Amino acid sequence: MTSPVGLHRVVEPAGVLPQAAWRLDPDPRIAANEVRIRVERLNLDAASFRQLAEKHGGDGEKVRAEVLEIVSTRGKMQNPVTGSGGMLIGTVEEAGRRSPLGLKPGDRVATLVSLTLTPLTITDGLARWDGRSEQVPCDGYAILFARSIAAVLPADLHPELSLAVLDVCGAPALTARVVAEQVARRSREGDPRPVSVAVIGGAGKSGSLSLAAARRAGAARTVGVVPVAAERDALAAAGLADVVALADARDPVGLSTAVTTALGVPADVTVVCVDVPGCEHGAVLATADGGTVIFFSMATSFAAAALGAEGLAADVTMLVGNGYVPGHATLALDLLRTEPGVRGLFEARLAAD
Repeated sequence: MTSPVGLHRVVEPAGVLPQAAWRLDPDPRIAANEVRIRVERLNLDAASFRQLAEKHGGDGEKVRAEVLEIVSTRGKMQNPVTGSGGMLIGTVEEAGRRSPLGLKPGDRVATLVSLTLTPLTITDGLARWDGRSEQVPCDGYAILFARSIAAVLPADLHPELSLAVLDVCGAPALTARVVAEQVARRSREGDPRPVSVAVIGGAGKSGSLSLAAARRAGAARTVGVVPVAAERDALAAAGLADVVALADARDPVGLSTAVTTALGVPADVTVVCVDVPGCEHGAVLATADGGTVIFFSMATSFAAAALGAEGLAADVTMLVGNGYVPGHATLALDLLRTEPGVRGLFEARLAAD
């Protein structure tokens, strides 16, 4: 029997969902409720790529070899250290007659589910990838389940640009929801205080989109926090934040001071979009009592976040960005199209890669 969530693809250990499995079966023969995608490009998530690059000292050949080893061993792309994967774009080769995804052969799509639960086979040895960028040109195939999510690529955007945006589209959608809820609640309660938002890693992909989404959702004041002067200058030129602050997100006191100085008060909503560990305590410390911290980084230690908040006696709500919010792909692509600052940062990042 074929499971809508892919249980029939789990090889080991038995009884777990595909994301938690050590190994999946990537057999290209599909069940009636599955879809097979001919893969064109992977997008490794930032935390996973950083870990691999640092482990191998920036040696692209070694990074490439390890990605191939992971996929061939596990039947999916799931970094065993970070536990994260990424997403992909490709063309639908075959759709099962009972697939509910509405896809048909020839559709060019981006998968909006993680590579950590997507059966995957690479057939070209990643010969066109130098191992030095998050985007990985490749040939192969992947399998989508009945409960998977995919978006048909828009005709007006370059596929690489679409992939970069859709890879992080959950971040701006959840940011917008949380900010809008804060604004609405204060309005109902007659609270005149404006809602302030801090985005840690504001010059990155998810960070820049989250800043734009926060402003659109009603945030009265925003600060983008970045670690180096070059990112500060780029984010300031993009005009996505009211203030750009320079701070190391791993320094709790320094980060909190930077946010509070920039906003005049701690942030009502703090969004963590950095791809390095050790940023949990600073994010909590930078957030006002009764505020919300949203963690989007796969480098986050949720134990450290919870215990750190307890130790600081911080009355904050902490949310895990799970990558899915209804309408997230449409929102992110709309922000790219309508916010020149967002598009400029994305295009510069792709050019640098």
